[in-house]
Amino acid sequence: MSESEVRVRVAPSPTGDPHVGTAYQALFNYAFAKRGGGKFILRIEDTDRVRSTKTSEEAILESLRWLGLHWDEGPDIGGPHGPYRQSERTEIYREHTEQLLKAGDAYRCFCTKERLDEMRVRQGPNAGYDRRCRSMALSESQRRADAGEPFVVRMKVPLEGVCLMRDLLRGEIQKDWASVDDQIILKSDGYPTYHLANVVDDHLMGINHVIRGEEWINSVPKHLKLYEDFGWQPPVFCHLPLLRNNDKTKSKLSKRKNPTSINYYRRAGFLPEALLNFLGMMGWLMPNGEEKFTLEEMCANLELEKISLGGPVFDVAKLRWLNGRYIREDYTPDTLCDQLEAWALNREKMRQIIPLVQPRLQTLTDWSYLTAAFFADEVPFEPQDLVMKGQTPEQLLGILQMTIWKLEQLRDFSASALDALFRSLAEAFDLKLREFTAPFFVALSGRRAWTPLFDSMEILGSDIVRMRLKLAIDALGGISGKQRKNLEKQYVALFGRRP
Repeated sequence: MSESEVRVRVAPSPTGDPHVGTAYQALFNYAFAKRGGGKFILRIEDTDRVRSTKTSEEAILESLRWLGLHWDEGPDIGGPHGPYRQSERTEIYREHTEQLLKAGDAYRCFCTKERLDEMRVRQGPNAGYDRRCRSMALSESQRRADAGEPFVVRMKVPLEGVCLMRDLLRGEIQKDWASVDDQIILKSDGYPTYHLANVVDDHLMGINHVIRGEEWINSVPKHLKLYEDFGWQPPVFCHLPLLRNNDKTKSKLSKRKNPTSINYYRRAGFLPEALLNFLGMMGWLMPNGEEKFTLEEMCANLELEKISLGGPVFDVAKLRWLNGRYIREDYTPDTLCDQLEAWALNREKMRQIIPLVQPRLQTLTDWSYLTAAFFADEVPFEPQDLVMKGQTPEQLLGILQMTIWKLEQLRDFSASALDALFRSLAEAFDLKLREFTAPFFVALSGRRAWTPLFDSMEILGSDIVRMRLKLAIDALGGISGKQRKNLEKQYVALFGRRP
């Protein structure tokens, strides 16, 4: 590995659908690396053992491949600095934690959850840790750990002074150390937190430019302190502006207001080159001002310093316009036919749909009518058809929203799992299954009768299903902030956990 070689990474967490924010960061890392003849590394940050899944990891890898963002090192292809899954690197983190403990740069914290909860009640919910265990002698700390007492490991941050950090886009930033908490770096289960694993992995993998979202700026002092404690040279930091919703307040892009899954745009018929181009426009344009450009052109022209800090708006209408340009300008009838065949008429998808439709076909022309909902991102319906027996429109709104929350938590989006989920939901809401599913037929197909619901939902996929249910909520008048808070309380009362 050359000292001058550019090495960058993207490090998604496999805890849900592949997010367009991951693609956005991956694109800028990829283009920066390729312009300098460097390396683009994919690392999986799967230390959240409760939420991380292999299915999510595979979906992330597949979506990035679909976009054409191919990595030089990663969990599937290996490389000289592996393993590339953090769950396979736990011994590395423990060794580095021991190094910090012995040097006095970290300490074990034996405070129980009950004690921390009491502290927050006393000091306020946003109060940092009161550092009760910070002055404990290492010998006493070791004795208690050897006795089997549960603990976490916290880093020691300075109690006074100012941390000076430099960002490629923002210049020098200052943060008072007094406002920085003694961050947990190793959890009680022996797994690292993001902060320790991120710094250790970036150093050991030779990452010399960290290009990520601006939400991590406040974490830079902790990371710089860890680099200092280990005696390592920190990388160049470049924090990209956050993607924003196209609303009045330009709020942070969220699945509540926009489809955020890469798979949604793939299933909805967007071209990978158009989506990449659109993400590249988020805060950056070609030197000639042209909005339509290829990945190769972006790689040849990207200068990180010229990224604009104005909040980039994720405007789906603009994406549709750009996608249309690609369809009109870059495809011949033959190549567009190939694209349509790959998207809609591929044998795998057809074999899923045909068994649902075949019993209902009288002529082949019935095909388009019966399958239209499988090949659309939105379906037309009449809001008055969204009814559930015995429920007011407001109650229906709540049921639809709580179902979306349940679907977001569903790891297995198969017909059998959906069947089980909907039966449990119908029971929770004290409804017959047929009554419960009625508005879902309308929201998902535009019709009161359709192909078998759960098989059809599996084919549509989680992202399209949830988007259509959100559109149904909007058609019924939407949910206010106050209503949402009340629904969250109802959800906890019904299901024993937060949405």
